[in-house]
Amino acid sequence: MIEDRILGEAKYILQTNATIRQTAEKFGVSKSTVHLDMSKRLIKIDSYLYYKVRDILEYNFSVRHLRGGESTKRRYEMIKKPSGKGD
Repeated sequence: MIEDRILGEAKYILQTNATIRQTAEKFGVSKSTVHLDMSKRLIKIDSYLYYKVRDILEYNFSVRHLRGGESTKRRYEMIKKPSGKGD
């Protein structure tokens, strides 16, 4: 049932501080579905839970540029490392 999935997603986000992307992967749905569930559907099911989840998602949104920068930095560090094959 959709309500069970929505509540499951919300509880997962609260327990793990997960991002929309992480939650979508965990539940096997698209990012758009999780976003719709958390931004429109959850408030109709449990408004208290909605506001708690919203705070976490707003925080994740506010630091996503930092996460993206770290990811890019790690990627380029891996490319720079010598392969050890007679360099």
